[in-house]
Amino acid sequence: QVQLVESGGGSVQAGGSLKLSCVASGYTFNGRSMAWYRQAPGKEREEVSRINVAGEVFYSSSVKGRFTIYQGNSNTLYLQMNSLSIEDTAMYYCAAYRRNNDWQYWGQGTQVTVSS
Repeated sequence: QVQLVESGGGSVQAGGSLKLSCVASGYTFNGRSMAWYRQAPGKEREEVSRINVAGEVFYSSSVKGRFTIYQGNSNTLYLQMNSLSIEDTAMYYCAAYRRNNDWQYWGQGTQVTVSS
């Protein structure tokens, strides 16, 4: 059974940084699309960043220039978050293997809370 487990969330002051990790078991990211999403209370789930099967990287306008997505080993995906603001407060989720316009695998999320 494939599992994705996020970690690295926590509380940080505005302007600070966090690095989120997503570790897959029973799965490898190589050759597959992968992404980070987030959802804040009262808001829809938002795609933060994506790496497609060609290795191209995409960011949402709200995080571009501040966040960096990258793959570690074949089982690990990271999201480096810099210059955090309170608007970045959300539950962050790892997603992998986009197929037929749907992500096949999701993690349970890691909470990021940014204080002013």
